[in-house]
Amino acid sequence: MNLDRWQYLIVMAACLVITLPLEVIGARVYRRPMLLVRAVLPVALVFLLWDAIAIAAGAWTYSPQYLTGVLLPFDIPLEEVAFFLVIPICALLTYGAVESLLSRVRRKAKQPQ
Repeated sequence: MNLDRWQYLIVMAACLVITLPLEVIGARVYRRPMLLVRAVLPVALVFLLWDAIAIAAGAWTYSPQYLTGVLLPFDIPLEEVAFFLVIPICALLTYGAVESLLSRVRRKAKQPQ
């Protein structure tokens, strides 16, 4: 089996798995699904539109060697949609975890010694 065609999706899955423990640290991203959707979806749609225009104009292409071949409307590869959803989620997880940790440090610093 040739894994080259799955590399893009494997990397996206790895990003989600690697950042999943950040939810436990206190990121609280997956615990607020509607907020997550409102944060990620509008931006993803704008970039997917941008990609669709660039693909139609011939200014943007993808190496078929690293894609599953599943194309969505406007010839956007499945992997590109995954990218525009996964990477912002990972960023939100990272930001949320850092924010949570810093909040704990600040609270601890304010406690009388």
